[in-house]
Amino acid sequence: MNQFTTPTYIIDETLLRRNLSLIKSVKERAGVNIILAFKAFAMWKVFPIIKEYIAYSTASSPYEAQLALEEMGSLAHTYSPAYIEKDFPVIKKCSSHITFNSLSQFHRFYKETLNNPHPVSCGLRINPEYSEVDTDLYNPAAPGSRLGIVREELGNVLPEGVDGLHFHTLCESTSYALENTLKKVEEKFGEFLSQIKWLNMGGGHLMTRKDYDVEHLIRLLQNFKQKYPNLEIILEPGAAFVWQTGVLLASIVDIVENKGIKTAILDISFTCHTPDCLEMPYKPTVRGACQEPLEGKPTYRLGGNSCLSGDFLGDWSFDNELKTGDQIIFEDMIHYTTVKTTMFNGIPHPDLCILKTGGSLETLRRFGYEDYKNRMS
Repeated sequence: MNQFTTPTYIIDETLLRRNLSLIKSVKERAGVNIILAFKAFAMWKVFPIIKEYIAYSTASSPYEAQLALEEMGSLAHTYSPAYIEKDFPVIKKCSSHITFNSLSQFHRFYKETLNNPHPVSCGLRINPEYSEVDTDLYNPAAPGSRLGIVREELGNVLPEGVDGLHFHTLCESTSYALENTLKKVEEKFGEFLSQIKWLNMGGGHLMTRKDYDVEHLIRLLQNFKQKYPNLEIILEPGAAFVWQTGVLLASIVDIVENKGIKTAILDISFTCHTPDCLEMPYKPTVRGACQEPLEGKPTYRLGGNSCLSGDFLGDWSFDNELKTGDQIIFEDMIHYTTVKTTMFNGIPHPDLCILKTGGSLETLRRFGYEDYKNRMS
């Protein structure tokens, strides 16, 4: 890691290809369509690698839809909680599928999709009111959720022009959570499944995690397809594509002590560069450190370099005393990081680098003052 300047996100091509191979295998064996969700990962300079395995992507905004067309080279499967009139021409131009979050949005925009150079398949997002996600921030089926149409609102007949249904209730979930969700979908919306052409099962399928039961997922999807042979099944995971494929490399710039707590201040910011750690919240793995404090070992809190008082995480123990200039490696820092970074407080973005198969290094992007200044103009 000494050959990298810090801070840097480093994605490993070999590990990325490992995940892509597994996802492609699930796609082919189950006979479904698996597409990349940009909301978790949109580092478009590695799209040429991804396109060797997966051809399509899902978008939630005009910018993501445009990125799909320009850099994936394919039309997007697009869903947004609400489309805006001025943005919709770009949405329909760049999309093969458009899912509407409400009946009012469908009725407002459906006719516009008919006036398009290429056909657009329209769908509705449904809310089965069931999820096994514990964190409300990430639970699309929490009571009062603004996402999706509940059963009683839909009525007994789908509006003319609806080709598909879309649900999303998972977050880094197992195939067994999907199985339980499908039971609820059939229970509440089963009468419509024979009337549509496609069913999008959303994201959150963490099939590349080492303890994920891939064989169960394949059987589940195969059985569902046998039950509903009219349906094209679509899955749109995000994190699964880049799970455990790279790190965030940081350096210690100072060590301060207050009331017996030693804090190693880094050249990254948790609020700017790893916001999920504060939002979820979760404690990332630090390479070579004990994840929980151990008596008798040097113990440090890790702090970010912004002025936000809460820009720090919990305590880790190390084998040796830390010092200024030491590097800290945060594991599994590719998903939901680069897509969420901000320049709050003028903190620069980390570099984007790739460790190529074979060992060569390539810097994909380095950010500077002009990037910050242009955001404020």
